Amino acid sequence: MASFVIRGGRVLQGEIRASGAKNSILPIMAASLLTRRECIIRDTPDLRDVGTMSRILTSVGAKVWVGTDAASGQRYLRILPDGLNTYEIPAELMAEMRSSIVLMGALLGRLGKVRVCRPGGCSIGTRPINFHLRGFEMLGARIRAEHGYIDAETTGLIGREMHLDFPSVTTTENLMMAAVFAEGTTVIKNAAKEPEIVDLQNFLNAMGARIVGAGLDTIRIVGTRTLGGVDHAVIPDRIEVGTYLVAGAITGGDVTVQNVVPEHLEAVTAKLGEAGAVLDVGRDHIRIRPGTRLRAVDFKTLPYPGFPTDMQPQAMAMACFAHGTSLITENIFDQRFAHADELMRMGASIEVGNRLAVVRGGGRLTGARVKATDLRAGAALVLAGLGAEGTTVVDPCYHIERGYERMEEKLRAVGASITKVNG
Repeated sequence: MASFVIRGGRVLQGEIRASGAKNSILPIMAASLLTRRECIIRDTPDLRDVGTMSRILTSVGAKVWVGTDAASGQRYLRILPDGLNTYEIPAELMAEMRSSIVLMGALLGRLGKVRVCRPGGCSIGTRPINFHLRGFEMLGARIRAEHGYIDAETTGLIGREMHLDFPSVTTTENLMMAAVFAEGTTVIKNAAKEPEIVDLQNFLNAMGARIVGAGLDTIRIVGTRTLGGVDHAVIPDRIEVGTYLVAGAITGGDVTVQNVVPEHLEAVTAKLGEAGAVLDVGRDHIRIRPGTRLRAVDFKTLPYPGFPTDMQPQAMAMACFAHGTSLITENIFDQRFAHADELMRMGASIEVGNRLAVVRGGGRLTGARVKATDLRAGAALVLAGLGAEGTTVVDPCYHIERGYERMEEKLRAVGASITKVNG
């Protein structure tokens, strides 16, 4: 597999354009299966996970084309899902990414049945799918789980009120999609509030669904019979934006990230400011000013609008370069500190216990060969390599490419020394 080779110590300067959001495009692609009409999804990031989802859609009978907009130069997808010919998702594709679980709601809503294996993806802790299955059962689906497969079937879903035990993003998305064709009204309480939920609502409503409340803790879906086509642009990737802002902070650089919705990043920018970064926040961009001197900050991950768990590894990398001791509490996933061991290979002083990490910053990190165990851990190790002395090899870069579009090219454009080397 390929690796990233990083020669640290360079100050980053310039502009980076954020791509469309990974955590939006995948459920939106799944939601396209709810209609028989053509869907166009703009600003589609060129990611491994998008490729996997495209193969899944094709495997069930949809047609998927990739194009490039002549005016903007941005990628788009055309999806024509009129000829679905199976309700079973191939196990080998489900095993490639966790978010493939969101196909359950779409196929159950469109075909009345779905068969999946338990999904794969990053190993960052327990992510049970019982929330999804319980919600489908409340809507009237019959669930059978045996031999590693899950079957859901219904002769017609019925809307009802439900309260989620935890504001799970994928559970909220799955139930929104399943409820679109349910008879009557479905009310989801304690729903996830992430911007990607709002993006999915906007996509579905543009197709003819009747959904209100996304972004709040209660979402209401009034069932409909048919959906039409849609032309929709995906929101910018807030985690990518945060990652490149942290890269600027670690290197003391002058980095402007374009294609940003600043209100989606308020928890991240607040912590960056607390850590000593000076930010200029515009209508659609954020600039981190040069010469940042990092100081210790405590981080606690929470559901949106709290500090995102997907930024926790990057925050830990930043804390290694800050003066003082930072406490990082991981409240979402129970195994999301694998990157700590790899950062310690580079000289970081980190103690991990259960869901708490103590990072004593201000020391010197040196380049080493480190392992990217998951998507965001890989991003954190790249950031650490940018600030470390000497050469860092992040191996493999497979996980990173699942969620970051051409990371090495974007970082090189602002002065980083990073290359992709095939192993």
